Amino acid sequence: MKTALVTGANKGIGFEVARILAQNGFYVFIGARNLEYGTAAAEKLKADGLENVEAVRLDVTDQASILAARETIGAKTAVLDVLVNNAGISGGFPQSALDAKIDQFRTVFETNVFGVATVTQTFIDLLQQSVAPRIVNVTSAMGSVSLAADPSSSTYNYKLAVYQSSKAALNMYTVNLAYELRNSPFKVNAVCPGYTQTDFTGHQGTSTAQEAGARIAKYALIGPDGPTGKYISEEYFPEPASCPW
Repeated sequence: MKTALVTGANKGIGFEVARILAQNGFYVFIGARNLEYGTAAAEKLKADGLENVEAVRLDVTDQASILAARETIGAKTAVLDVLVNNAGISGGFPQSALDAKIDQFRTVFETNVFGVATVTQTFIDLLQQSVAPRIVNVTSAMGSVSLAADPSSSTYNYKLAVYQSSKAALNMYTVNLAYELRNSPFKVNAVCPGYTQTDFTGHQGTSTAQEAGARIAKYALIGPDGPTGKYISEEYFPEPASCPW
């Protein structure tokens, strides 16, 4: 059975990604900062007939937590086929480039960028044992520098200096990671789930968590001819190659 780790998977988009991967026959590790919440999420999926799920405590801002999760997962499997770096935070509002506190930047980057890099580096050895490893970094159209700088874009007048900067950095990390793994079976992409109705957005948005989860899971399930090193935002752009970074 193939295996997957989804961070921030106890609710929202991450939970739906975990559901879809479990439905596709993966044994899914549900990463959650709070193990109680992660366990509740796993039990909910089991109640729906998906027994191939397990909660693991994983706080992406805590090195000890990440290492402990690696030890827990490594004791159960020698191979990790999919890593979905879904955990992320907005950083609160407002987010002025001039007035946002530097600690606000640090807090958001700790989760949205440093957490992704740390989790990826910690689990890369298990991923390298897979015949078809996949890494999906959950990003946002708000992190597109091209869209943010284009007065004609739908996101131009929505400026969140802290959050957007973190997702732009995540996009660049994804490009570099894909480049380093280009001569291997890895597929590494940054995928925007769309403007999704979750706690993250105050349940505002144009997509449901189920729709968003399907967009993310799609790129965890791609075959050998699928894209790599791409920014993908299917709600806004139908073709990965046309998406502006």
